[in-house]
This record gives sequence, C-alpha cells and structure tokens, in this order.
Amino acid sequence: MTVVSPKLEASSPHVMNTYGRLPIALSHGQGCRVWDINEKCYLDALGGIAVNTLGHNHAKLVPALQDQISKIIHSCNYYHTPNQEVLAKKLVELSGMTNVFFCSTGLEANEAALKLARKFGHDKGIERPEIVVYEKAFHGRSIATLSATGNPKIQIGFGPLVDGFIRVPINDIDSLKKATEGNPNVVAVFFEAIQGEGGVNPMHTDYLRELRALCDERDWLMMIDEVQCGMGRTGKWFAHQWTGIVPDVMPLAKGLGSGVPVGAVVAGPKAAHIFQPGNHGTTFGGNPLAMRAGVETIRIMEEDGLLDNAARVGTHLSQGLAQALAAELASGAVREIRGQGLMIGVDLAKPCGTLVQQCADNGLLISVTADTVIRLVPPLIMTEAEADEVIQILSPLVRQLLQAA
Repeated sequence: MTVVSPKLEASSPHVMNTYGRLPIALSHGQGCRVWDINEKCYLDALGGIAVNTLGHNHAKLVPALQDQISKIIHSCNYYHTPNQEVLAKKLVELSGMTNVFFCSTGLEANEAALKLARKFGHDKGIERPEIVVYEKAFHGRSIATLSATGNPKIQIGFGPLVDGFIRVPINDIDSLKKATEGNPNVVAVFFEAIQGEGGVNPMHTDYLRELRALCDERDWLMMIDEVQCGMGRTGKWFAHQWTGIVPDVMPLAKGLGSGVPVGAVVAGPKAAHIFQPGNHGTTFGGNPLAMRAGVETIRIMEEDGLLDNAARVGTHLSQGLAQALAAELASGAVREIRGQGLMIGVDLAKPCGTLVQQCADNGLLISVTADTVIRLVPPLIMTEAEADEVIQILSPLVRQLLQAA
C-alpha cells in the first residue's frame, strides 16, 4: 500500500506548473463527498468539472470497471471493440443521430468536429472553409480549438492562431447573418448549448431554432459542443434537446465515462460519412475500459432516474440560492443566477475568485469562471438535502464577499 505524505508543497519541482492549484490533495470519495489526505471532508459541487456524473465510488460502476480491468484495458483500433458498437448504438438512440467516432477528451472531440467541417467544405469545392464561432466560447487548448475559443486571455503567447473562424456574439441572429452575408466559404456554425468556461451562458431557444433553420437554408453544419452541458446535466441527455432541434455534429466527453476519459463525436446524416479510413484516428479512443465506462454510466443513469434528479435537484438548488441571495439579486450585487439542471452559474457584480479557497475551507468544492461567475456542476446523484448544504455554505460567503470594501 502506498502512503502519501499529508504535507503538501506549495509547488512541485517535477510537475509542470500549468495549474493554479489549491493546497488540497484528494484521497477518496463516496457519493457527493470527498476526503483529502488529511481526512478533511468536502461536499463536491464541482464533480471534477462536470465529469463525475455518478459521484465517487458508485456501487454499480466500480464493480463493472473492476470486471473490465480484469479482462482487457486497451486494444488498438486495428481491431473491433464490441462495446464501441454498444455505446455508439445507445448514443445514436438518445440523440436521434446516426454515427459515432470515439476519442478520449473533449478537446479531441472538438478538434475532430473542426476537421469534419473543413472536409465538408473541401468536399463541396470550398478551398478555404470558414466556421462561425462565438464570443466567450471555450472549445479546448489545442491550437485549433484555442483559435475557436473566445477568450483572448488564454490565447496570448500562442500565436499565430489558426484562421478560418468568424466570431459573433451569442443569441443575436442578425449579427450572425451580417457577419456571414455573401460569404460562400462558410461551412459550419460551432457553439456550446450552454457556455461553460465562458460563464454558464445559455443559448436561447428561439435563437437555436432560427439557427437550425439558417444552417438548413445555407447548407451549413450545425455543430453543438455538448462536452460540459451534455450527458444529462441539464435534465435532458443533451442540453440542445430542450429546444427540439437536432444538430449535425455533437462532440461529447466529460460526464460520458463518470471519470474514465471518454470523448465522442456524434454525427447526423449530413456529417456521418465525411470521414473515411485514413482521414482521422486516435490511439486511446474507444478502448475497452473507456467503452465499458460509457456503457455502464448510461445504464446506471437510466436505472437510477438521474435525468429527472438533475432537473429536480437543479431547480431546488437554483431556487434556494435565489431565495438566500434575494437582497443581493434585488440590489444588483448578484447579477443573475442562470443555467439549467445541475449546471448553474451565479454571476456577481465583482470578481469572486477568492471564494474557491474560502468555500474549500468551509468544506465545499466549487469553481469560479469568467472572473465573476460561481460555477456549480455537481454529480448528478446530488440530493436536495445536499443542495441545501451547498446553499448554507455558499450564501454567507457570497454576502461576505459582496459586503467587503
């Protein structure tokens, strides 16, 4: 048995310094709770950033993964992996789409989507395809996905960025039409149904329906990044399903494997056969362990009614926060509580990054994104009682921050 020292260094001399970490090392978890190596307990309202769908040490998931590990962990894509077909069939059933490509991360899924769009254009004879993307978007940190991302802060130092992107504001169909007017090179529109890193910003229902019609009219691919907002987080399998539309391309990851890295690109008829052998690939994508994790995650979500739970507990949490922070909402110190299901953003009128450590000190794990937005993306197994704990810990700390000079 490996024993980890409870003493944490401020920084590691050997691990590359790419994260501004808190002085916490987690040891184990159960349900929506985790413990650090000093045995301090935390209520997990972050879920590994929307990854731990089933929480920690789930009684149905763990034995299934142990069973798979005892058989085969990795097999390359020279050969068939039976659970690829099982998981693909299920994702097709849930999405109303037709085919799936498996990878390992959301970045890879988004990168594949961008390649699909470009090849879609080239197959139509467009030499320099262009893709519409959005302000405040986040699609990853590879050079291409970073270029599609709408955050200048994280782009600094990595130029020249990839060209071929047209950036527009969200929920403004007139701006999109103006930005693309008379441009024959546009091949796709790429966006998150609810922006995650950009501040939990939902796309409006009417906008998405208008956009679907525009994509059909102009023969563009509608590509919806559901990496963070998909897999039941909003109370439907995919956040765009609240609008009744179906995309042509849908990248997934995060919650699909409940902590085991799984990425996927789900495609409809318009995009399903763009890639042919040799056009794209991956070493780890679709490996037996990842596929078992995806299959079991969906099975457990269905058996345990986790979509309904996410909708119900998410509403309870949002309404409870609104009630606890009613005065701050009225004064404008809390600008908005937004999102859907268990993807909630509390937007403050001042930067609130210090709340991450303060909440941890009080036994609650959260994140802050876009400087002023508290992001809550807990496991989908969270109960109303646990949601009440989140409110009880978070609300006084928010008031304290807002009242400080």
